[in-house]
Amino acid sequence: MYHKINIDREKLTIMGVEFSDLKTLESTANAIGSNMFEGFKPTPNGIALIRDYIIGKISFKEFIKFAKAKAYV
Repeated sequence: MYHKINIDREKLTIMGVEFSDLKTLESTANAIGSNMFEGFKPTPNGIALIRDYIIGKISFKEFIKFAKAKAYV
């Protein structure tokens, strides 16, 4: 089931998580939207985790490690 999330393109935030630019915000929003159709329920921690992977702050291996540890909750 789809749940609406708060995206503020002017303040560059998704559920209060800040982004440095609109392109990264939109890329993250697209990734979240795709995963929501598969049952993902976004949290601010999950959004920050996806953002950090998209901007290269964490590697894919780290992303998977955090996901397995449910660090997105």
